[in-house]
Amino acid sequence: MSAETGSLLLGSALTVVSHPLMFVKVLVQVGHEPLPPTLGRNIFGRQVYQLPGLFAYAKHIIKIDGKMGLFTGLTPRMCSGLIGTIVHSSVIQKYQEADQSLEGEKDQKERSPSLQQVIDETSREMVARSAATIITHPFHVITLRCMVQFIGRETKYSGVFDSILTIYREEGILGFFAGLIPRLLGDIISLWLCNMLTHLINAYALDNSVSHMKEMKSYSQAVTGFFASMVTYPFVLVSNLMAVNSCGLAGGLPPYAPAYASWLDCWKHLSKESNLSRGNSLFFRKAPAGKTYSVQHKRFY
Repeated sequence: MSAETGSLLLGSALTVVSHPLMFVKVLVQVGHEPLPPTLGRNIFGRQVYQLPGLFAYAKHIIKIDGKMGLFTGLTPRMCSGLIGTIVHSSVIQKYQEADQSLEGEKDQKERSPSLQQVIDETSREMVARSAATIITHPFHVITLRCMVQFIGRETKYSGVFDSILTIYREEGILGFFAGLIPRLLGDIISLWLCNMLTHLINAYALDNSVSHMKEMKSYSQAVTGFFASMVTYPFVLVSNLMAVNSCGLAGGLPPYAPAYASWLDCWKHLSKESNLSRGNSLFFRKAPAGKTYSVQHKRFY
């Protein structure tokens, strides 16, 4: 088995395992709250109204659609992951083939990376990721819409090919790229922020003479990656909301959700409502203050 094949299999397995979490996260992002808040205690022991967490939400989905309901939208997501991995690898391979004549110099730089090398490698990774994101975004849109159908119990997006025809017939080519701009921006900002912070920490904060330096650098990469994902989360949220907004599903139409003119309009509205972090955490979810829970629409107003 080749390394590329092994990577594809591992990626596919992780996609399947993590899919229920993504499903719950998307429903929370669009504001669907099927279970009313309950009185509980926070980590400081104070009584607060809390919203159901990941497991309670998942049990609710199972109660309605069974265990297989947790894997709604898995097929287009698998297509997206597979194609994205192939495109990303192809772009990186092209860069590597162009650098074969400088292999010795490259190996030396990898042992002691300079700022210029970090910029060059990040630029190449940005191109590879952006190409993969653009090409696979139509499958991402279909995945999200299949999931959001849970809210209104629709069956409009029932398969990959049928969904492609539906989107093209109703929205044209642009419908396949709904929410693409904030997703691209979030990916690019996250990548540069993570790589530059990691370089600064490894170059100036860590002592190269310290033992286990390789482990220390991997920890710094993980920490900066987590920080970058937190900073750019609003882009992910806005992108997902725009992918389902005004697409004919109850979860993306008034009165359940506002009709946004653009992703900037969506950002401004979420910022005004202090909802730019909605769905970022699926545990210890505090009910929004000053909001009224609607039993009819299963969301807060």
